[in-house]
Amino acid sequence: MRVVTWNKLNANEQEQVLSRSSSSDDAALTTLVKGIISDVRARGDAALYEYAEKFDGVKLDSLIVSEAEYAATESLSAADKQAILDAIDNIRHYHTVSAPKPFEFEKNGAKLGKIFRPIEKVGLYIPGGTAPLVSTMLMLAIPAEIAGCPTKVLVTPPSKDGTINPAILFAAKACGIDAVYKVGGAQAIAALAFGTESIPKTYKIFGPGNKYVTEAKIQAAQHHQGAAMDMPAGPSEVLVIADEKANPVFVASDLLAQAEHDVAAQVILVTTSAKLAETVQLEVACQTAYLSRKEIIEQSLAKSATIIAADMTEAFAISNQYAPEHLILQVEDAESYLSQVINAGSVFVGAWTPESVGDYASGTNHVLPTYGYAQMYSGLDVIAFMKSISFQNLSEAGIRHLGPTVETLADLEGLDGHKNAVTVRLDYLRG
Repeated sequence: MRVVTWNKLNANEQEQVLSRSSSSDDAALTTLVKGIISDVRARGDAALYEYAEKFDGVKLDSLIVSEAEYAATESLSAADKQAILDAIDNIRHYHTVSAPKPFEFEKNGAKLGKIFRPIEKVGLYIPGGTAPLVSTMLMLAIPAEIAGCPTKVLVTPPSKDGTINPAILFAAKACGIDAVYKVGGAQAIAALAFGTESIPKTYKIFGPGNKYVTEAKIQAAQHHQGAAMDMPAGPSEVLVIADEKANPVFVASDLLAQAEHDVAAQVILVTTSAKLAETVQLEVACQTAYLSRKEIIEQSLAKSATIIAADMTEAFAISNQYAPEHLILQVEDAESYLSQVINAGSVFVGAWTPESVGDYASGTNHVLPTYGYAQMYSGLDVIAFMKSISFQNLSEAGIRHLGPTVETLADLEGLDGHKNAVTVRLDYLRG
């Protein structure tokens, strides 16, 4: 990790230090994904079977996971199952508490309020690859369950032998998932967005994925017959703010926990202590040596940075400019600094709160805005699986009070039909 002193950089250099890997604007990628989506729309399941063989290296007999296949969950140890159930309990509790609540009030003869309704059909995408992302499945399925979405469809790439990881299946059952399908990549998004013979069309798609999945979600969301998407996504990232009293072993471990995600992941340390920065560098090298994803970590660290800030005010200004997906506060009296956090996906407060707990089991959601989108997006929550519907109910007194205001505003806009809908009611009340 390169080390820089913030106030010795000009504005362009500061911006460069906080720059991410360029987001995909690959015309070839766009064209490829567009072709896959068109193919799935035209040929349905047949296209999905062919893509499974082409991209996943497996010839499937069925896209849906059968009841018999859930017997594989018996291969999980009691400890594995309990860990999943414990995480479910914590995540469900947090999201139940944070779920939106309906409200109503009365003012000048008008009753107004808001009600919430679940999105009827939602699609959940869980990536394949080197690790079965059980935690991501929980982060998507549980808020969908709490929202009351009637149809919850999960898609995930099959392994080479055509199976789905038993931990995914166990968690899916525990979270009330209606069906699990063996399909991944852009073709899975196309199936969720437009439907096939086996996979029902959904109205909104959730979950992370590679550049093909992300591009497919964007294209599906732009199509008038497609499906909405949860949020824009980029490579994972963390920013750690640390003072001179921070534990360098802890700080290094937090940076590495994020760096191991992907070669495109980015980690930033902002500290007020040059001495701590030096110690953390040494500790990063030491811990990297015994981690299994060393090659990925080293590539991630090459595009990361340590920034020396003059004071805490400058440190938080840097963080808010970067708008990290994960923000870790390894500073004395850490909670007192929450008021200075303006842009962040999720905050991990104090020495005993590694980002890992939020990834797995503390209860908060780990599907968060990356790539600076924390400036305008929130992390995933129950509200994302719902629609809010406002209502108003005016009494005779209410239309008498509000009517003249509406008539005047309608006149200002030249919309006499709007005005007339009020005027005829007022005339009626006047006899």
